[in-house]
Amino acid sequence: MRSIEDILAISVDRKGSEAAVFDGFVPPKTAAELATAPDDRWLAAMTRAIFNAGFNWKVVDSMWSGFETAFKGFDPGVCAMMDDIWFDRLIADTSIVRHGSKIQAVQENAIFLNAHSQQHGSFGAFVAGWTPDQFTGLLEILKSDGTRLGGTTGQYFLRAMDVDGFILSRDVVARLIAEGVIDKPPTSKGAMRSVQAAFSEWRGESGLSLKEISRILATSTG
Repeated sequence: MRSIEDILAISVDRKGSEAAVFDGFVPPKTAAELATAPDDRWLAAMTRAIFNAGFNWKVVDSMWSGFETAFKGFDPGVCAMMDDIWFDRLIADTSIVRHGSKIQAVQENAIFLNAHSQQHGSFGAFVAGWTPDQFTGLLEILKSDGTRLGGTTGQYFLRAMDVDGFILSRDVVARLIAEGVIDKPPTSKGAMRSVQAAFSEWRGESGLSLKEISRILATSTG
C-alpha cells in the first residue's frame, strides 16, 4: 500500500495541481460543532440521503421545501408519532416523492434518532462520540439500527452533516483495490475493517482528515 503522499502525487498529476484536487473542499466539522447540530437537521439529512438513493437527486433538491413542510420540519418527536392518516396523506402528496417505504423510513429513523438522543443528550452528541478511527463502527450502527441507512446512503448522510468520514464511491473503491486494501467492493465486516485500517494508517502518517484522504483517493482514479 502506497503512502497517501504518493497517491496525492498521482492525483496532482491527473488534475494538474493540489489546488485542483481540493477544489471546493469543505473541511469536516469538529466534534463540538457536530454535538450542537439540532436533531431535526440530522433527521432531515437522513431523509434526504434516503430519497436521493437510486433516484435523481436534482428532483429531490427541487422539491425539498415540500419535504420540509410535509414532514413538519423533521421534528423527530412529531415524526416518530406518524399515524396511518398522516402516512396516507403523505403517500398522496405531490409536493414530495411518493415512495411508501422511504416515507415509512422517516418515522422509523425518528424513533432510532430519539433513542440515541435521549441516551446521549442529542443525536449530534452521539455522532460526535465516534472518532475518525471508529468511522466504520458508526456506519454499522446506522445500518443495523437505522432504516435504509446502509451502504453509501449512510456515508452520504454523514457527509451532508460534515462528519469526518469517507464515501466508498466507485473511484475510491478502485484506488483501494489498486493498493491491495481490498479485492472487490467491500460488503463484509471484514472488508470494512480493512478499509478502516487503511484510512487510519493514512490519517496517522499524514494528519489529514478522512474526508481529505477520501478526496485524494477519488481523484487518483476518477
